[in-house]
Amino acid sequence: MDGDARGLLDRTLTEAAALHEHTREHAQPVLDAAAAIAAALRNGGKLLVFGNGGSAADAQHVAAELVGRYQRERAALAAIALTTDTSVLTSIGNDYAFDRIFARQVEALGRRNDVALGISTSGASPNVVSGLTTARTLGLQTIALTGGDGGAVGRAAAIHVNVPSAATPRVQEVHRTLLHVICDLVERAVDQR
Repeated sequence: MDGDARGLLDRTLTEAAALHEHTREHAQPVLDAAAAIAAALRNGGKLLVFGNGGSAADAQHVAAELVGRYQRERAALAAIALTTDTSVLTSIGNDYAFDRIFARQVEALGRRNDVALGISTSGASPNVVSGLTTARTLGLQTIALTGGDGGAVGRAAAIHVNVPSAATPRVQEVHRTLLHVICDLVERAVDQR
């Protein structure tokens, strides 16, 4: 078991490092995403962020880092995870459809100066596509953070940050790193006002 365990550890870290390195070589969308979010926040807008499962947890994590703080003491930043209000989620899912749970919230909360960030490790989440499509229709800036080939989620956004892997855990690991980088860049940008 020790050899198997060590092999698993080595393979996992090697795969994660390779995906991180690939992202470093394709960094422009990450920088574009951070700039778009910072510009919206500086201009009185907010970030609406959403996803399913682990991506829902990442959405909540990003909102917490921006409303609270990431690493710097600064004014609170307007960010809302559209994954947290169970009454809203279940009423929309029940009265409309699960595919509408993010789109309906974007309709209610989104304004032209805002950014919608949809997260999907598969790139195929219909409710994330619907949320981003609604955001674009309403004139929000749209960002997709995806895995795989980006799929319909990546195509639904103006800025597409892709981690090209079908391994959900590896995608989530890189997503978390990229979201931390985005939080750091946003915090630094808005702190320079």
